[in-house]
Amino acid sequence: MRIYPTMELQNGRCVTLDKGRLDEAMIWHVDPVETARRWAATGAEWMHLTDFDAVEGRDTNSGLVEEIIRSAEIPVQLAGGMRTRENVEYWIDKGAGRVVIGTMAARDPNLVKELAKLHPDQIVLAVDVWRGYVMTEGWRTQSAFTPEAFIDAFADTPFASILVTDIDSDMEDVEAQLGLISGLAQHSRTPVVASGVVRKVDDISRLAYIHNIAGALVGRALFRKAVDLEEALNVATAAHEPVAQFQ
Repeated sequence: MRIYPTMELQNGRCVTLDKGRLDEAMIWHVDPVETARRWAATGAEWMHLTDFDAVEGRDTNSGLVEEIIRSAEIPVQLAGGMRTRENVEYWIDKGAGRVVIGTMAARDPNLVKELAKLHPDQIVLAVDVWRGYVMTEGWRTQSAFTPEAFIDAFADTPFASILVTDIDSDMEDVEAQLGLISGLAQHSRTPVVASGVVRKVDDISRLAYIHNIAGALVGRALFRKAVDLEEALNVATAAHEPVAQFQ
């Protein structure tokens, strides 16, 4: 299982949000570029980056995002405001390792299927769930899709992964999240990455043994120092190491 240390940007600063509330950001006084480099030096193989300004249609952070992509020394999975073909391809051209698409998948599924075929292993489908339905527009608009129906609509699409967030229990009820994510991972043919579930290292151990879970985003817990990145990486790596059988 892969751990994605996760950074969220708003107005050039690292933040974390409570259930996506853009007006209630907790600011972390760290250098985003240096933080990304430190994660790479610690052993992370990927990082996840969400641009909250892009979610609102602003390019305030675009220069900083480019700098992180150039200097992080690990591939960056980029999310936030990917609502046009031009935007997706712009960031792939700028060097983003993967691009996360949610709203556009609900609006124009055929275009997203085409993009996934054109950019193998670079498109991630975001499935953000609230009260049993997929949310779009940065968690502000409820779609008509259940998460299962949304995943089924893209059953043969070659996504790199499906990124699942349970907004209902965001960082509050890990048991409920694990239930939802486990069910969707079982339902999906594409590997699932869990978002918002990891509050402590034990949560990584539990995720690692759920079928079809390929990774987890870890953001707030890192900034709060509730999770040590090196320990998280070691736990995720060790979870599926072969165990010698006694004769």
